[in-house]
Amino acid sequence: MVAVVILATAAYTAAGWSVWDAFYFVIITIYTVGYGETRPIQGFELRSITILTIILGCTGVIFLTGALVQAFTYAQIQQLVGTRKMKTQIDKMSGHVIICGYGRIGEALAEELAAGGISFVVVDMDEARLNSAADHGFATWVGDATSEDVLKEIGVERARALATVVPNDAVNVFITLTARSLNKDLEIIARGVLPNTKGKLLHAGASSVVEPTHIGAERIAQLILFPRTARLTDGTQRMRALAAGLHSLGLDVEVVAAGPETGLAGITIAEAEAQGHGTRFVVAINRRNGETLTRPDPATLIEPGDGVVMITRAGRSPPRQI
Repeated sequence: MVAVVILATAAYTAAGWSVWDAFYFVIITIYTVGYGETRPIQGFELRSITILTIILGCTGVIFLTGALVQAFTYAQIQQLVGTRKMKTQIDKMSGHVIICGYGRIGEALAEELAAGGISFVVVDMDEARLNSAADHGFATWVGDATSEDVLKEIGVERARALATVVPNDAVNVFITLTARSLNKDLEIIARGVLPNTKGKLLHAGASSVVEPTHIGAERIAQLILFPRTARLTDGTQRMRALAAGLHSLGLDVEVVAAGPETGLAGITIAEAEAQGHGTRFVVAINRRNGETLTRPDPATLIEPGDGVVMITRAGRSPPRQI
């Protein structure tokens, strides 16, 4: 099309027309507007140029229009097919997890669930984020998670758990309220940004509230107080796989500082395990002097300030130092 316009304009200009008149006449001819001739078309050469301009120009417009329609139609069809395919995949899910929000925490959570072999769907209003999630092979759905219709579309009635990790406490409260009203048995884990939001989320129906700031501070404290023991619960792929395996059995790995409030200081490992009535098992001790005891003897005495690594039943955390 560009070539036809340039060559035809140049031909009319060579015949004595001004560049503007030539360009204008070529455009209205190609697009068959039919305002009339700007200058008389006389002689074999001008009429031949005009005939070629009409044939090539109109043919070019037909192909150009067809290509544009094809491109737009293909994009729409591809989007429609992709949406239907994703909806079919989600409709087949049962006992899955719903992740509301695909920010930094949502992305990390999705990767952990994928590593653990858990089926899940990510819902967010940002298509760019969802495209990133889809590139990782995750099931995604565009929509507002505070809407009942959206949650129904992603199978909230069949889901086992919902994690709302949007960086906005008010939105997390609304999502929790909506999800709880649709599924009374749903396990809802909500993210809390502000300290005073935890009570609101629990009142709204959240089963658990996670405060990333608190968890991050706790982890830093562990690394400072018990650097060697903390390596046992680091974020390596091997430890994540171990933690996922333990969690599937209803177990968690915890690191506890043996302070006065925990009731662990001054007693033996056997006594500490007996206090838990079968809910805890000590696997390592990190002394304050830096010594690490792995597979410690049950008669080993837990000293104040020791870091105690123990396996506990999921949902029944060991005492923590306040």
